[in-house]
Amino acid sequence: MTKQIIHTSNAPAAIGPYSQAVKVGNMVFTSGQLGLDPVTGELASGIEAQAHQAFKNLEAILTEAGGSLANVVKFTLFLTDLADFAAVNAIMAQYVPEPFPARSTVGVASLPKGGIFEVEAVAQV
Repeated sequence: MTKQIIHTSNAPAAIGPYSQAVKVGNMVFTSGQLGLDPVTGELASGIEAQAHQAFKNLEAILTEAGGSLANVVKFTLFLTDLADFAAVNAIMAQYVPEPFPARSTVGVASLPKGGIFEVEAVAQV
């Protein structure tokens, strides 16, 4: 199958040698999204603002690929502080409709650009 590179200016540009997402057939594999403002490149302040912005960035990428957050079959969340787990759950529920997809949440020591939350997804569009 052919790989289609997905890119939108409505989400932050890649900060390394990778694509925002890759579409193969009807599957979309996104790169991790931080809470970066796509216009300024600045990181939002605090867990809630970063989580909201990261989900908005992810939504923009999935829209460009022909889908939405409703098409996600698997999320992976990365938190530098697992004490933020409940806050992120509440925010995710605002963006992701039921039936909820599969999900893993991983506690990490650090994230790029000093982020405290990152999300990646696999979607079927």
